[in-house]
Amino acid sequence: MEKNRRSFLKKAGVVTTGVAAASVAAPYVKAQGTINWRLQTYAGPALAEHVIKPAADAFNKAANGEMVIELYTADQLVPTSELFRSVQAGTVDAIQTDDDSVGAPVDIALFSAYFPLATRYSLDVPALWHHYGIKEIWEEAYKEIPEVTWLSTGAWDPCNFATTKPIRSLADMSGLRVFSPPTAGRFLSRFGVVPVTLPWEDIQVAIQTGELDGIAWSGITEVYTVGWADVTKYYLANNISGAWAGSYFANTEKWAAVPEHLKTLFQLSIDSSHYYRQHWYWWGEAHYRTTGGKLEVTTIPEAEWKTLEDEAYKFWDEIAANSPRSAKVVAILKAYGGTMGKAGPPYRYGGSGRGASSRRPSRRSGVAAAAVVWRGPSPTPPAPVIVAR
Repeated sequence: MEKNRRSFLKKAGVVTTGVAAASVAAPYVKAQGTINWRLQTYAGPALAEHVIKPAADAFNKAANGEMVIELYTADQLVPTSELFRSVQAGTVDAIQTDDDSVGAPVDIALFSAYFPLATRYSLDVPALWHHYGIKEIWEEAYKEIPEVTWLSTGAWDPCNFATTKPIRSLADMSGLRVFSPPTAGRFLSRFGVVPVTLPWEDIQVAIQTGELDGIAWSGITEVYTVGWADVTKYYLANNISGAWAGSYFANTEKWAAVPEHLKTLFQLSIDSSHYYRQHWYWWGEAHYRTTGGKLEVTTIPEAEWKTLEDEAYKFWDEIAANSPRSAKVVAILKAYGGTMGKAGPPYRYGGSGRGASSRRPSRRSGVAAAAVVWRGPSPTPPAPVIVAR
């Protein structure tokens, strides 16, 4: 890591730009050198292999030497908490993260990552952004921020608990110290959860030493992929959101210097990353629950979980009061949830619901305690549940 930092500091601020011009009237002018970008992701090395590296590799191949993305993982060049300021200053050229975790200075940042019960399935994220107006709200908000260009938002996995102690009731959450995104942690603190922020590479050791009791940061795919399944014992099937909403950002000046055909190629590579994550997480959430073998899957009964859902809707209204733009996002989430509920299966189960995810019919275990077992991305979600990251 130190080698990377020294190399990075030597290169910081030095960007080779090239201009490629081709038209009917003018002769072809070859780009003067390669455009080199430093892109840092929030993800650690094992996770980055899935959430961004395939797309970065494909871009580099297709760019054919005109532009190269140098990919860095969590905290490798700058701490994750400083990612937004770093891309704004041009210290890094682009980032992949959620707005909430990096403290993006916009009023709608807390709707990224795992806004409580905002979605049920990962497809809810692109549907909300591209067909319900959230994309335009994001564009409007980031136009107010100098030197940063928001490029795209996509979906990741749901938000569940993986812990060293079992959670079978809301009361079991009280006192648990968990690694969690800011807004999700703020909401969970209403149930006694103690949110903790640590560098990515410190999480596993913190759980081993007892500094953390677990994480409420991802679904089960990531828990196994990054090694957290090796230091936790239990996985709560109920989730507080059906999908993490994460984004790509670029330094505005650096983005403007990229030729249009490479901008298009970069956007296509982002879309390919969004697509890969859709099927990878969909596969992984079912695969590891049924064949993982390292974690005991627990549930909180439907009637009790409704208490958390009801509290989430109160939370929504509190957030809506922050600004007119926040109120607009909350109104969209409510409208979207109503539409999904009215559409019925497979969009939502159990009536119209108040948010993006309505309840699914309970399927009771044949074992003694007969607890409600939710097999979908979220146990009993009445509002949009995509589980932020």
